[in-house]
Amino acid sequence: MKVRTTTPHPRPPRALADLGPIAQLRAGRLVRRLVQLFVGLVLYGVSLALMVRGDLGLAPWDVLHSGLIRHVPLTLGQAVVVMSFVVLVLWIPLREMPGVGTLANALVVGFSADATLAVLEVPGPFAVRLALMVGGVLVCGVATALYIGAQLGRGPRDGLMTGLARRTGLSLRLVRTGLEVTVVLVGLALGGVLGLGTVLYALGIGPVAQALMPYFVVDVGATPPVPEVPEAG
Repeated sequence: MKVRTTTPHPRPPRALADLGPIAQLRAGRLVRRLVQLFVGLVLYGVSLALMVRGDLGLAPWDVLHSGLIRHVPLTLGQAVVVMSFVVLVLWIPLREMPGVGTLANALVVGFSADATLAVLEVPGPFAVRLALMVGGVLVCGVATALYIGAQLGRGPRDGLMTGLARRTGLSLRLVRTGLEVTVVLVGLALGGVLGLGTVLYALGIGPVAQALMPYFVVDVGATPPVPEVPEAG
């Protein structure tokens, strides 16, 4: 008598859910998700500081922040916080709803960046600066996967992107590209820092975050996957 064996079906990938603010808090594993959210946001601020100390170019939005602080009495981290709330004002006509992660993102990233800059000395050798720049992009990829995988709401800049895409009917990729080109141009006009790190970030952050996302998405048992992973912010 033959014994028929069955091959177990592979477990479906955990999905990024599209949840409102209340549903985000009611979804399961909240403590784990909150811890993951804040670890991700702190690491995101650390990654920003690493790229600043590398002094070889910043992420697109940070080009804007670095230009802004040349004209107003703010630290880089404070500029990140201020611009986060400016962007949140732009959510109002788009009818985007903030979540816990939205407000945490607006505050934690900037404070983490300033704290890291306070203890991280300016390096001399080019090789060290290059390592800091590459490390900043990699850490940001980990931070992005952690923060988005916690499923507690979009950051201010991500919400602006998704809101504009929904209102205009344009693709996320096109809206994101348009926003990043715009903020880089404004940042450059203000004296912001553009360089090799900007290019590396633009090319590397998406693939790194996408590769790590399956390991950090917390399953809350809802809705199909979001088709495109935005950067954190």
